[in-house]
Amino acid sequence: MPIVVYIGFYVMHLVVLPKFLKDKNVTHLILFSILTAAITGALSGVCAAALDTDAERFFRFYFSILALYPGYLLTAMMLRKMLLPPNFKDYHLYNSIRLFMIVIFVSVFLFAAQIFVHPAVLVIVFMVIPGVSVFICYNYYLLYRNRLAGKIKAYRWFLWSLISIISLVFFIIAVEEKVPEIMLLGLGMILLLVFVIFPISSLIFKKYEDYVGKVDNLSLQVNQSTANLSFLRSQINPHFLFNALNTLYGAALMENAEKTADGIQKLGDMMRFMLHENQMDKIPLTREVDYLRNYLDLQMLRFRNEANLEVDIKLSDEICEGNIAPMLLIPFVENAFKHGISTKSKSWIKINLRCLKGSVHLDVVNSIHPRKITEDPRDESGIGLENVKSRLAHFYPQKHNLTLVANDTEHFVHLSIQL
Repeated sequence: MPIVVYIGFYVMHLVVLPKFLKDKNVTHLILFSILTAAITGALSGVCAAALDTDAERFFRFYFSILALYPGYLLTAMMLRKMLLPPNFKDYHLYNSIRLFMIVIFVSVFLFAAQIFVHPAVLVIVFMVIPGVSVFICYNYYLLYRNRLAGKIKAYRWFLWSLISIISLVFFIIAVEEKVPEIMLLGLGMILLLVFVIFPISSLIFKKYEDYVGKVDNLSLQVNQSTANLSFLRSQINPHFLFNALNTLYGAALMENAEKTADGIQKLGDMMRFMLHENQMDKIPLTREVDYLRNYLDLQMLRFRNEANLEVDIKLSDEICEGNIAPMLLIPFVENAFKHGISTKSKSWIKINLRCLKGSVHLDVVNSIHPRKITEDPRDESGIGLENVKSRLAHFYPQKHNLTLVANDTEHFVHLSIQL
């Protein structure tokens, strides 16, 4: 009988319900539930017939079990809604109540199945398990936590008080029943508590709290990482706007409004990108390439009259498929323009972007010139470069290759990302 009922529980709880949660098909849930209940009932009936159990008693037992199982599921769902985040965050309370409710439902089940259960089992469930649970709670709240907090005196006081109460209770019972051997039961109970139940439960408490501590620590790290990513993005974004606006201002003074309008339009596209898509974890690769094109067009507008500058740009004309974390390509190109151009010396910038199936590859080569006296040495690598390295490590661990090589006259960057 217990095996048959357990198989029915297993099929319902670990097969039928997970299937419903996956496909949300109510018709299948009803049909499979009825089928499982019918087969379980038939097999249980065979077992009951073999025991010569009265049919009325059996059906009363079986339909009690059918009513008990939905009650258990509804109670579990209610506890989850009430006592888990975001409504409540006390995991200790949730787990304690959940364990208590399991004991209650098991007790009700055994009471309904008492025609098949040995009385000793009922004694264990209704007396031994609740009694042990009470002592475990006593250990956690009055012994374990005091010892953990370093309150040794309070710990010893509660321990010896419990031992004294148990000894007194068994002494009174032994005197009233005039059976001295009952005192040995009391001694055995004390030894069981002190050397078995309390140590094992304390070990479980420690393991559990270590586990909860690790979960809280990981949650904190995730929150910090999210905040750091937002901060890194904000560092990468805004500084280029100042250069672009100065460029447009100069262009407006020197030429007609047509080219200036084109530059303003490209800048507007870039601003929309930074305000919206840059806040996402992943965007289409085509949008990242479009942003890079707009940036290069604005830079060429700025440096079009530089006689000493040679720029060679090759951007993949093929459709770049897949998604990428935003603002990973532009900082390397930006640093090339920032550190590779000199108004007095010959300068060059070569950019090659290739989109392959499932990957993107960027090569940037630029000339190097002596650093200005007024330039901050800490800014030598360009704003945002270290931030991009952090984001690459976060979004593409073991899936990217970044190579930076420099000599006295030239700086080379190669970036490959497996999307």
